Amino acid sequence: MKEFPLLEVKNLETQFFTEDGVVHAVNKISYTLDEGETLAIVGESGCGKTVGVLSIVNLIPSPPGKITGGEILLNGQDLHKLSQADLEDIRGKDIGMVFQDPNMSLTPVLTIGEQITETLMRHLPMTKAQARKRAIELLEMVNIPNAASHLDDYPHQLSAGVRQRAMIAIAIACEPKIVVADEPTTHLDLTIQAEILDLVKRLQKEFGMAVIWITHDLGVVAGLAQRVIVMYAGAIVEQGTVRDIYKTPQHPYTKGLLNSVPRLDQLQQERLVSIDGLPPDLIEIPDRCAFAPRCPVAVDRCWQEIPPLDATSPTQRVACWLAFENGRNNNE
Repeated sequence: MKEFPLLEVKNLETQFFTEDGVVHAVNKISYTLDEGETLAIVGESGCGKTVGVLSIVNLIPSPPGKITGGEILLNGQDLHKLSQADLEDIRGKDIGMVFQDPNMSLTPVLTIGEQITETLMRHLPMTKAQARKRAIELLEMVNIPNAASHLDDYPHQLSAGVRQRAMIAIAIACEPKIVVADEPTTHLDLTIQAEILDLVKRLQKEFGMAVIWITHDLGVVAGLAQRVIVMYAGAIVEQGTVRDIYKTPQHPYTKGLLNSVPRLDQLQQERLVSIDGLPPDLIEIPDRCAFAPRCPVAVDRCWQEIPPLDATSPTQRVACWLAFENGRNNNE
C-alpha cells in the first residue's frame, strides 16, 4: 500500500492583489488524488476551480496572483518548494494540461508537429526524427484522421475539435501521471464533446493516468469521474463519490447545480431550475456561509458562522449547517 496519495493539496490559498483590493480566489482547499483516478471539480465561473488547479504547477500570473499558503505534494514532494526550472521539468512530463480554449493555448506560429516534438524532446531522450515519428503516433492515438498530413498544419488550419485533440496529444505526449483538463469541451458541439469524453476515458485506461476534470456542468462528469468536488466562492462546499453527489447531495448549492441539469432517467422531464442571485465578491471574505444570500433554506446560523467542511458519511463531506443538523437528526 502506498504511503501517500499521488497528489495531495493541503490548505491551498491563492490571492490576486489588484487595485480594487485583494481577491481571495482560493481559500484553504484540501483534497487528494490517487493513481488512475478521475476527480471532477465543479462550480460556476469564478468559483476558484481553475485557479486552484493552475496553482498546482504555479501557472498563476504573477503579478497580480500569488500562492499565499498551503502545500502541493506530488508523491510526497512539495512542488512549491521547487525551483522554477524543476517545476518546468514536472510540467508536461509528470503533469499534462488541456486548456479550455486551444486557440489561446496552442502557439499560432508553430505547426502542430513542432509543438508536440518540442514537448517530447524537452522531457525525453529523443532525436528530432524520433520525436516526429512519435508525434504522428500521438495524433493517431487521439483519433485525428490522416494524422501525418496534419503534422505540418498550423492551429488556425484545423477545426476546433481537431485543435482540442492536438492539445490532448501534447498533454499525454510524455505519459504523465496526471492530466488536468480545464473545461476542454466548453466550446465544442455536443457530438464532439461526447467524442472527447470517450477519448479521455480511453487514454486514461490505456496510460493509467489520473485526471482532474474541471467543469461547470455536473451532467458531464456522471460517467467520467469517481469523485466530485463542488466549489463555491473559492472554497470546497461538498465532496464525495459520484454516487454521493448524484444520489444524496447535501449542500443546497450542489442541489441547485443538479436541478439545472437535464435528466434522462425521468419519464417526464421536470422544469429546470436556476440558482437565484450571483456569486459573491471575493475581495471580502465573508464571516458567514458564502452561499447564504442565495440559499433557499438558510437558517439564522448560516448568517452568523462559516460552516466547516465536515464528514456526513465515510465518503462524503459538506460545509452546511443544515446538512449537519439533518445528519444528527437522522442518526438519533
